[in-house]
Amino acid sequence: MMVPSGEIRVAMDSGGIAAGASAVFETLRDLCALHPQIRLVAVGTPGMCYADPQIEVLLDGRANLHIGNLKPESARLIFNEFVIRGHMPAPNEVHDYLILGSRNPGHALPQDLHTIVCADTMQAGDEDLLSLVRACVPPQIDAIEVSDFGFYNRKFVLQFFPGGLMVGDLSRDEIAGTVHQVLSGGMPKTGCVIKEPAQLRIASRNCGVIDPESLPAYTGRDGYAGLKRALNQMTAHEVVAEISMSGLRGRGGAGFPTGKKWQLTAAAASTQKYVICNGDEGDPGAFMDRSLLESDPHTVLEGLILAAYAVGADTGYFYIRAEYPLAIQRVQQAVADARAAGYLGENILGSNFSFEVHVRLGAGAYVCGEETALIASIEGKRGSPHARPPYPSEVGLHGAATCINNVETLASVPEIVRRGGAWYAAIGDGKSAGTKVFAVSGRIRRTQLVEVPMGTGLRQVVFDLCGGLPADKSLKAVQTGGPSGGLVPEHLLSTPLTYEAMAEVGSIIGSGGMIILDNTDSMVKLIRFYLSFNTDESCGKCAPCRIGGFQLAKLYDKLLARQANEADLAQITRIANAMKYASLCGLGKSAPSPLFATFKYFRHEYEELCTEVIA
Repeated sequence: MMVPSGEIRVAMDSGGIAAGASAVFETLRDLCALHPQIRLVAVGTPGMCYADPQIEVLLDGRANLHIGNLKPESARLIFNEFVIRGHMPAPNEVHDYLILGSRNPGHALPQDLHTIVCADTMQAGDEDLLSLVRACVPPQIDAIEVSDFGFYNRKFVLQFFPGGLMVGDLSRDEIAGTVHQVLSGGMPKTGCVIKEPAQLRIASRNCGVIDPESLPAYTGRDGYAGLKRALNQMTAHEVVAEISMSGLRGRGGAGFPTGKKWQLTAAAASTQKYVICNGDEGDPGAFMDRSLLESDPHTVLEGLILAAYAVGADTGYFYIRAEYPLAIQRVQQAVADARAAGYLGENILGSNFSFEVHVRLGAGAYVCGEETALIASIEGKRGSPHARPPYPSEVGLHGAATCINNVETLASVPEIVRRGGAWYAAIGDGKSAGTKVFAVSGRIRRTQLVEVPMGTGLRQVVFDLCGGLPADKSLKAVQTGGPSGGLVPEHLLSTPLTYEAMAEVGSIIGSGGMIILDNTDSMVKLIRFYLSFNTDESCGKCAPCRIGGFQLAKLYDKLLARQANEADLAQITRIANAMKYASLCGLGKSAPSPLFATFKYFRHEYEELCTEVIA
């Protein structure tokens, strides 16, 4: 039997490695050594963190498979049965892996083979879907059953190849008719054609697809094409104009227009200018930046180089938290490889533009995510913020004009420069253009990294993409924006994910952390946790944050001990407002934000803990 050529990708990000991906990789490495026509590639995260360890098998002339929850022995079974013999062994008690379907119609599954991929979603029942499909198709049609398409509550879902047509909302009795209609060249008369892709990956376009430690793998997917276009065809001013046209806003939390920030830095009188990538991701439940740096460091580096060209900087820094060792390693390698290939250093790609990059590590201080504290840390000083203005775009690192963007912002830049600002501006919702990466965790069935167009409904992310909550739980709220964010209660879950809409309901998009809370979670205990976090992470420079956070924590302890009264609730409000308006930096100003949200939507939980409530 001739073994086909192809590729097996193993998700080797921090989450995958922690779940056991290294052992799976070693098992497959030994097997692939016997079949050199099959290439084994260590990639970053495909986003489906709940399914780690996971692999993707892409073979010539075969239906491609994405498989999760693997153990080394299951990986060996799949290699011997599917890769070598062409048969897909069914999961059982010993090999209880998951076969995962495509998250976007037509992606990573065959385009030239007659294949039907089917999924029994969580509301469809326990029928044997694969038997139903195979009973109504000729033997030359391959049928594969998967556990997860990324669409939920859609009854039975079928996907047809070639073409990738996806049909959902099918009942048991509609399967045979739908299969016959599609195979006959028609459109299904039952169910619902799923037209829109579940996700739109721009910043995370290479995550789980390429070897993050391979420069050729990156350039093979148009890597550094944006930089080449900028250096060969555009002035620095034109690059700034392209980013301004795109409507890209800072993905680190504040949502400040990126083009405006670049414009201000470019126009500064400073002769020396710097650019900085802020990779000091510290929000509880956030893993967007880590995933991007581990999975595709070159795209962030290319974005940083383009930012430097646009603003006139010759030196840049990656500031990455030391708790991300794999991200640091891969960024350092990307910098070295880019320098060796001529993308960094003197006269980049034969141009008059020269630029060098350095990597600096954060020491675990959450406040160093604030840009003035970050600058102080790079300078070797204590990481504490200073008052603004002046802003870093005028007076930043070493007193020079400095442009600071976060990881995701920079990861979006290369595609914008390559494809044009108008292309990016057409995605999303008005002033909230483009896409946003979210890390969804908490009381959710599918912990994931997702990237969706801005304006996507919060409910769609929670239920359609991440599967909702376990059957015995009900959603209470979604906490967004980390310790500086807010909470969106269940009755507002239709809120679109835009900067404006989230602000209207008292929350923020923030950097993209999204924690799902169910009916068993106490909002008062949640705020007490965030108060502990913010108090521990406060730099102590200003009294409102330093003292206010401590006082609030004591009042919450009093509440949880059922010793508080209505006067204590009023005192909480006064202290929180003092912190909001008088703190020096964003950490202190925004620390009470989740508190205000719980007072607005869940005040009854506070009153239930009070010994005396004034009517």
